[in-house]
Amino acid sequence: MKKVLKWIGIILGVIIVVAAGYIAYVFLSFDRIEDDQTLTVRHGGKLEEKTVPAGKELTITSSNIGFGAYSDDYTFFMDGGKESRARSVGAIEENIAGSMDAVGNMTPDFALVQEVDIGGTRSLHVNERELVTSALSYNRSYDYIFAQNYDSPYLMYPVTKPHGANKSGIMTFSAYPINSAIRRQLPIETGISKVLDLDRCYSKVRVNAPNGKKFVLYNFHFSAYTANPETAENQLKMVVEDMRNEYEAGNYCVAGGDFNADLLGDSPKIFGTPTLDDNWAKPINMKLFDDEIILEAPFDETAMVASCRNSDKPYEKGDFVVTIDGFIRSANVEVVNSAVIDTGFQYSDHNPVVMRFKLTE
Repeated sequence: MKKVLKWIGIILGVIIVVAAGYIAYVFLSFDRIEDDQTLTVRHGGKLEEKTVPAGKELTITSSNIGFGAYSDDYTFFMDGGKESRARSVGAIEENIAGSMDAVGNMTPDFALVQEVDIGGTRSLHVNERELVTSALSYNRSYDYIFAQNYDSPYLMYPVTKPHGANKSGIMTFSAYPINSAIRRQLPIETGISKVLDLDRCYSKVRVNAPNGKKFVLYNFHFSAYTANPETAENQLKMVVEDMRNEYEAGNYCVAGGDFNADLLGDSPKIFGTPTLDDNWAKPINMKLFDDEIILEAPFDETAMVASCRNSDKPYEKGDFVVTIDGFIRSANVEVVNSAVIDTGFQYSDHNPVVMRFKLTE
């Protein structure tokens, strides 16, 4: 009996030491990525026009590709599903190609892409930046940048197939030459919950506009899994304030990305679907916007399509959906229309969104 108790004690001791070591590793591995980081501008080919014109209809898209894992039957453990990694390299390639085909069909002048992995356990160490660039640049030349959102330590969950360590970011493509680009660090969680949220950023790109002005383009992916609901709102406030400063300096501003908030206020009611018992997509705070900085939530009453599904189970029509992807613009940017591109969530848990707009004279 004493020997049994002794072995039980040894095993428990080993478990405690391993657990303590892992916790120490996670916190010691946490490191903030540099703020105000200058981003390298890549050139995909010769660009015909050097300045974004005023008065001409332009197109911008935004798409969260879900690290290439989310076919319409994929479920994710952090949303109540079962899976933690992409199913195969072939699945990643197929999903990214499908997402980029949907975007490319819009022939965008500007394209924003989120959740692009450049190395990670969950994405089977595929460099998705290369896949996105190759697919999107097939029919049109772009300048483009990549901004790293985070570099996470190894997450040992789920135990049977851990989510692992992942390096992910956002990409911005412009059919007009990019003058400069920077990465701005967003406010994140503090304390223990920071190991789930990690770094968050937005990228800020400058392109020439008429009369010596600039067209300033923002790309972001706000936090989703936070203990403090104010975290994502503080991130939005930072972007809005930045846009306001640029607008007051006379520049044109457009921002787009994944808000991780309900842009329509009550998407389940609008789309006639059940809500979730614990609805993570809270209504966006409209008080942050005004006549100068304006939210553009993509919505077409004649073809009502949401931009995101919950991935707790394989998607079926009638399941919970919500519009969390969209745009923000300054008052000197006129919107022609905006909509969600209906892919049936075949290639990601997000449908791409599109906005057509003009710079006012």
